Amino acid sequence: MAERVKADLRTKETAERFKVLSAGARLAILELLKHGPMKVTEIAQALKASQPAVSQHLKVLKAAGLVTDEKEGYWVSYALNHARLLEYKRELEGVCCCGCEGCAPAERSVLKAYKKELEKELRRVERQLAELEGESEQ
Repeated sequence: MAERVKADLRTKETAERFKVLSAGARLAILELLKHGPMKVTEIAQALKASQPAVSQHLKVLKAAGLVTDEKEGYWVSYALNHARLLEYKRELEGVCCCGCEGCAPAERSVLKAYKKELEKELRRVERQLAELEGESEQ
């Protein structure tokens, strides 16, 4: 019974954490920040949103630890907190059913689709590494 209560509490805590990602604007901000730090004005312009609205979304993302801020004179730049995003990813992997570690065995078709996604992600990472290596040689 105690294990069930602990599991229920973890589930509720996880649900609360993921509520942060339930707003499309917040996901769009995270997507923009993948390309590097940005100021509120830049984010607002890219999203065609008001600065106060963007600031409120950034406040929520910062409280969740998904973004960090750094004061640069009068302006504040926001960036992704990659370590926290990795924690979210690991938490989400804990509830997936693709047959990966920690999951029950999956059907062959699910595993094939998962393999295809992993291969696509690996190609993306390899391209990013190649770009970074090219930049460092210059």
